[in-house]
Amino acid sequence: MKNKLNIGSRILLVVAAIGLVVVLYLPIWRIELNAPQYPEGLSLTIHAKGLQGNIDIINGLNHYIGMKTLHNEDFIEFTILPYCFVFFAIAFTLVTIMNRRKWLNLLFALFITFGIIAFVDFWRWEYNYGHNLNPNAAIIVPGMAYQPPLIGFKQLLNFGAYSIPDSGGWIFIGAGILLLTCVIIEWKRYRVVKKRSTFVNPVLVFAVCFSLSSCQAGPEAIKIGKDNCDFCKMTISDARYGAEVLTKKGKVYKFDDMHCVMAFLRSKKLDDAEVKDIYLVDFADGHSLVKAAKSYLLQGEEIHGPMNGNVIAFKNKDSMTEKAARFKAVAIGWEQLNK
Repeated sequence: MKNKLNIGSRILLVVAAIGLVVVLYLPIWRIELNAPQYPEGLSLTIHAKGLQGNIDIINGLNHYIGMKTLHNEDFIEFTILPYCFVFFAIAFTLVTIMNRRKWLNLLFALFITFGIIAFVDFWRWEYNYGHNLNPNAAIIVPGMAYQPPLIGFKQLLNFGAYSIPDSGGWIFIGAGILLLTCVIIEWKRYRVVKKRSTFVNPVLVFAVCFSLSSCQAGPEAIKIGKDNCDFCKMTISDARYGAEVLTKKGKVYKFDDMHCVMAFLRSKKLDDAEVKDIYLVDFADGHSLVKAAKSYLLQGEEIHGPMNGNVIAFKNKDSMTEKAARFKAVAIGWEQLNK
C-alpha cells in the first residue's frame, strides 16, 4: 500500500492536469517595453499557439535597429507547445489513475526536463534576436545588443524591458509546484515507519514550497563612479548623500542627492502605486541603506550635497545627534520632507 498515492496527492494531480489544459487558452509569458515616446507601454505576449500584442509596432522598431521581425510561422515551438501541454495534462491524469509512486517520480522528471528545455529555448530565441542584427540597419550602436531579459528588468537604450510570466505561465509554475508537493508527500510516506505513520498535509507542503519558490527584489549598493543619478544623470561620486527608489517590479532608481530623489518623486514619472520602498544612504556609513520612513534626517545650510539638497540620513538617532552640532542642522521627519 505504501507505493500507492494517497488521496491528497491524487487530488492535487487532477487540479494540475486541469490547470495545464487552461494554459492552452491563456498568455504564458509577457514582455513589456516602456519608453517616454510610448507612455502606455508596448507588450508582447507569448501563447501556446503564437504571439499577440503590439507586434506591428515592435516589428517597426526592430527594423530600425536591425533586429528580425517577429512572425508566428518562424517558430516551430508554436506547433509543438500545444501538444506538450496536452501530453502533460493526460500524463497527470494517467498517473492519478495508475496510482503508483514510480509513475509519479517519472512524471516529475519529465516535467522538470521539459521546463529546463523550454527556458533554454526561450533564452536562445532572445539571444538570436538580440544579437544577430542587420549590419545595414538605420540605427547602429557599436557593441550594443538588444537581448531582452530572461526574467526581470533590463534597460535597452531608452526602453525599459520587463520579462515576466503571465497568467498561463503562473498556472504552469503552479502545476509544477503541485507535482513537487506530491513527490514530497509520497517520499515522506514511503520513508516513514509503519508503526509511526505521519500524516502530511498536502496544502501545508504546497504553501511551504510556494513560499520558498518566490523571490523578492531588494535595494542595491550604489557603485561610486559607475552608477548615474536617474534624475540629473550625473555620475554618483559620493554615496553618502544618495537614495534609491525600489519599484514593485524590482527596478531600482538611484540618486546622488536628496534634491534629486524628491524632484523625481514629485515629477510623477513613476506612479506612486508602483513604488515599493524608498531607501536613503546612511551618512555615517556611506554604504548601508535605511528605509526612508525609518530614517533620522538632518537639514541645514552647511550640508553640501552634490545637488545642494541640504539633507542627510542616518540609521540611528545617536549618529544624527553627533552630526547635528557639526553641521548646525535640525532634525526633520520624512513625512515633513515629503510634503
